[in-house]
Amino acid sequence: MPATAEPLTDPTAPKTAPSHVRIGIVGAGFGGLGMAIRLKQRGIDDFVVWERDAEVGGTWWANTYPGCQCDIPSHLYSFSFALNPTWGRTYATQPEIERYIRDVTDRYGLRPHIRTSCTVTDARWDEASDRWHVSTDAGEYTADVLVAAPGPLSEPSIPGLPGLDTFEGTTFHTANWNHDHDLAGRRVAVVGTGASAIQAVPEIQPVVESLTVFQRTPPWVMPHSDRPITDAERRIYKALPTLQRAVRGGVYLGRELLVAGLVYRPKLMGVLQKVAKQHLDKHVADPALRDKLTPDYALGCKRILPSNRWYPAITKPNVDVVTEGIDHVRPDGIVDRDGELHQVDTIVFATGFHVTESASRTGSRAAPARRSPPSGTAARWPTAARR
Repeated sequence: MPATAEPLTDPTAPKTAPSHVRIGIVGAGFGGLGMAIRLKQRGIDDFVVWERDAEVGGTWWANTYPGCQCDIPSHLYSFSFALNPTWGRTYATQPEIERYIRDVTDRYGLRPHIRTSCTVTDARWDEASDRWHVSTDAGEYTADVLVAAPGPLSEPSIPGLPGLDTFEGTTFHTANWNHDHDLAGRRVAVVGTGASAIQAVPEIQPVVESLTVFQRTPPWVMPHSDRPITDAERRIYKALPTLQRAVRGGVYLGRELLVAGLVYRPKLMGVLQKVAKQHLDKHVADPALRDKLTPDYALGCKRILPSNRWYPAITKPNVDVVTEGIDHVRPDGIVDRDGELHQVDTIVFATGFHVTESASRTGSRAAPARRSPPSGTAARWPTAARR
């Protein structure tokens, strides 16, 4: 009997009706999960959280570069209603924060509401139905309320350097760290000297053959007060959560006191600027390099960075700091604006994120080298709100 070809689907058949939820949340980082927990606490269970990555955590799932660590004290960097008495350090590392977020997710029973590896590709308000129509790569939804929680640190920013597409080596952003690419013995360029650079550079400097750091603007770097939290402290915090809450309140108050200098009386920041300058002078003896690393703006105009390892790392013999800017990229390296070629086989972009586009996710993000890489891409969608 001859075989006959039949269509797999009937194009005239009605489309499956979209699933309806009362509340849709985009993003399963701190913002989205915090919203979900508050809904559960109010007795609201009709909601869904769409997360394009393979796990919860947002930026703390995606960023796994060497040395990744929060620069906010651990006791403050947590939900106020879910303190963590088991922090290992006064400034938590990425693996610790990721574990904390997973623990909170499970503790508050959020898993049934979360759709991982589910990218929101479009969201539109429909006046006729008085609902949001949300398209994801896992199906269509409608929602009465749409909450945008994609976070500002979700879209890596890579500069459009002329000739970058001709580079014959390996390139990646710190937010998509390529753990399969062994840096031992490599000639590496790090573009940027912001928060991720000052954490990653001290980790990779000892293993690379050479490290060329391209700096546009030097940051003010303060001494870091990070230290291990003792077992005794953890036992006390577990037995006396009120004490940990008091410590958290003290950290919060200390941070808020900076507002006076940052907003109202900039001259008050002069004391901290002197501390930062002394920190620089202590670790950088070479006058030419010290001049390169000295900011020409007042402390507080840009993000203040804590580190005890940044300056010692970039003064090592295998490190060169380039401040002339980048003109273009060649197959074998980077040419600065003075015309000098810096031969490298790896370029690491520590160039931050598209923070000002935090209400949209545009383009595709390369999958981090994780156990379960995230999938899918995300298109621009509107800021969420009840219309």
